[in-house]
Amino acid sequence: MTQAKLAQILHVSLYTYASYERGRRGLSLEMACTLADFYSTSVDYLIGRTDDRRPYPKSCR
Repeated sequence: MTQAKLAQILHVSLYTYASYERGRRGLSLEMACTLADFYSTSVDYLIGRTDDRRPYPKSCR
């Protein structure tokens, strides 16, 4: 998937998404959760706190 397509899906500009990937711009918690859901993984995996790609089970609220 291209950066442009993912930026469109996430409703951000290409520049903003590219800045996330390059580490020039920090992710909001909301955007980190959106990306984790999109990639079916956990926020901990995205930020390098675990090597386990499996998402956490959804809790009942």
